[in-house]
Amino acid sequence: MGIVISHADGASRSALTIENLGKHLAHALPARDWRQIRDLFDGTFDDTASIPPKKAGQIAAILRTASNSRRMPGEWDGLARLIADAADRAHRAGQPWRWS
Repeated sequence: MGIVISHADGASRSALTIENLGKHLAHALPARDWRQIRDLFDGTFDDTASIPPKKAGQIAAILRTASNSRRMPGEWDGLARLIADAADRAHRAGQPWRWS
């Protein structure tokens, strides 16, 4: 199943890829930050989400923290940044950030 993330590059990502990224995010982030994004990245996401712009901005900041962490493997930091950029675009545009 592909997950389409609005304000991204237009390509979908497989649910497995998102879940695998989540495993790395869980190790790279403090627990309080991981709890805020876990529902998108822990492998249980299987529907649609419409995230308010303010929350999208918060998620962007969390993902950037993870992508800059030395605990984030180099092959995964780019995807974390790509998703952070999408969240930030939604935030700056004042639009809901949608996952479907």
